Amino acid sequence: MPSLLENLAQYVIEGNAPKAKETTDALLEQHVPVADIVNKGLIAGMEVVGRKFKSNEFYIPEVLIAARAMKQSMEKVKPLIADAGIESKGCVAVGTVQGDLHDIGKNLVTMMLEGAGFEVIDMGTDVGPAAFVAVVKEKGVQALGLSALLTTTMPAMKETINALQEAGVRDRVKVMVGGAPLTQAYADEIGADGYAPDAASAVDKAKELLGLAA
Repeated sequence: MPSLLENLAQYVIEGNAPKAKETTDALLEQHVPVADIVNKGLIAGMEVVGRKFKSNEFYIPEVLIAARAMKQSMEKVKPLIADAGIESKGCVAVGTVQGDLHDIGKNLVTMMLEGAGFEVIDMGTDVGPAAFVAVVKEKGVQALGLSALLTTTMPAMKETINALQEAGVRDRVKVMVGGAPLTQAYADEIGADGYAPDAASAVDKAKELLGLAA
């Protein structure tokens, strides 16, 4: 018979937010360690979602629904996370670059990173180089995720990397890029640290760049 933690992971995979929240409450009532609820329930579920997305078993709607279920349950345990001594895997700022208002890809990456245990700062769309520099300086983020859907806004990625260099903070942060028109070759050309073709791969790339890859 599946344990409550296995049930929680399954409800996240199914995107069943009411059941996921109900199971989270039951686990808390049973004094199950918060670290287990997060790691063996919520993150375990999102890891399966990520694998299914990469293998084309899941598409964007399923991922969004699963991420919503994970997020609602995470809200219940968030106040207890600091007390439980759970460390985030790292802090990542994600934004769509200047001139580009597309956000579905960015939102997916944000949700998948949160689902993998990262602290994520969502900077929104049309984010200029100065704002990316500021978040590195002020928030000490370890990685930046730059998104673009238009070929016309891709040069803003290079401008952002140049701005980090000019501000003297380029070596403090790993820069990942992604979006429909991008390629690994373009990422190499502009001096990015990594490229991810989809949201699930972005999680793997973030782990790899921050030395967390299994």
